[in-house]
Amino acid sequence: MPKRVHIFDDLMAGFRDAIALKKGRKADLRVTAVPRVKPMKPREIKGIRLALGASQSQFAQVLNVSPKVVQSWEQGARRPTSTALKLLSIARTNPHILLQQ
Repeated sequence: MPKRVHIFDDLMAGFRDAIALKKGRKADLRVTAVPRVKPMKPREIKGIRLALGASQSQFAQVLNVSPKVVQSWEQGARRPTSTALKLLSIARTNPHILLQQ
């Protein structure tokens, strides 16, 4: 016999907990703060690429973007998207992680 799911009741309980938390009361919620990735300067992006020993074309291929995008990042004409920034921040800490499969 399939387990009965009470989605509406679960949603309402979640809403009540969220309202209580908003009003400053204790609620049984799990809150996870996700840090935002800070923007990078063009020289930082170039530094990551150079740490890999990659050309702009190779770096673009690793990040799954076009070489023109990498070039525009390094020249400051464009800024990386949040997804690209996350990859770049990981690569800054350990550049060779991008080359692993």
